[in-house]
Formats: sequence, structure tokens, C-alpha cells
Amino acid sequence: MAFDLPDLPYAHDALAGNGMSKETLEFHHDIHHKAYVDNGNKLLSGTEWDGKSMEEIITGTYDSSAVAQSGLFNNISQLWNHNQFWEMMGPGSSAMPGALESALTESFGSVDAFKDAFKAAGAGQFGSGWAWLVKDTEGSLKVTKTENGVNPLCFGQTALLGCDVWEHSYYIDFRNKRPAYLDNFLENLVNWENVASRM
Repeated sequence: MAFDLPDLPYAHDALAGNGMSKETLEFHHDIHHKAYVDNGNKLLSGTEWDGKSMEEIITGTYDSSAVAQSGLFNNISQLWNHNQFWEMMGPGSSAMPGALESALTESFGSVDAFKDAFKAAGAGQFGSGWAWLVKDTEGSLKVTKTENGVNPLCFGQTALLGCDVWEHSYYIDFRNKRPAYLDNFLENLVNWENVASRM
């Protein structure tokens, strides 16, 4: 069973007024995301994982003891990560639902404290990776970071919000200013209703 590149849930230029240009989406979705789909399908074909869900492949091929993950894991995990990433954003930052605001305040002390922790995780991820807001196995909200394509599924966590901090996600619009990209992501791009729906 081959995976497909999902369409963006909005036009390529829909986020331009919020700090993510049409050019970034053309490169990031149409080239980088598509490469994960194409490479993942090639690596998947004819293996024991063919016909399994993305989630099954990710959790089944992740190796916590490995220095580097397999090509199949990397591509399918990055496919899953990006599928979530586009849905977690939207044209115009949505208002944060009260239930999410309360949960963040309970877990971090305030929404601002959560945002500071999230930005620190993303800025502090050495090299390529992701910053995440997750619900852990006990139901607590936590901020984490992962290297390369590793994601919360690998640790039994639910991904509520993820921000791609690979350079291709921000270099066109923000050059080497990853902290500015993270700040803009939280203030102008996140679809908070989508985040709340994942709780």
C-alpha cells in the first residue's frame, strides 16, 4: 500500500500574511514533503511493513538504541510529521479554546510559560528536528524536542503541537533566525482549535 502526498489544507499563499511565504510552502510541501512520500514508498514496497499504517511502521521500526534510524523509519516518520504540521497551522492564528488554555496553565503555570518552554526546546534542538507539545502516557502535558524525524509516537505520547525546526522550514523567510521563526509560529500560525482537538 503506497502513501500519497496530501494536499495542503489551504492555498500555498494562505499563510503569507502570517510569516510563512508561498515560496516556503512550495519548497517545503511540494518538494521536501513529497520526497519523504516517494522515498518512503520505495523503501516500503515488498517489505513486512507494506500495508501497515504509518503509525505501525513508525513505532515498529523506531530503534531507541540506534545512533541513526533506518531509511524507512526516517521517511515514513517525516511523512507523518508533516501531515500533522500542515494541519496544526492555519491562515490567521485561531483563538485558543478555554479548555486548552486551562490545561496549559495547569501544566506550565501560564500560557506564556508554555510558549517560552516550547521556543526554548525548538531553539535548543541541535541540528535538524522538531519541538513538540505532547500528552504523555499519564495524561500530563509536556514540551519535548526530537532529533531528525523522531516523533512522540516513538515514546507512546500524543502529539498536540509540533514545529519543524529543520532549516528548510524557515530559511527562506527567516534565514538563520530560528528563534524568530518559532516566535512567529506560536503567535501567528498555530491553529489552536486543531491543537485542542488532539487532547
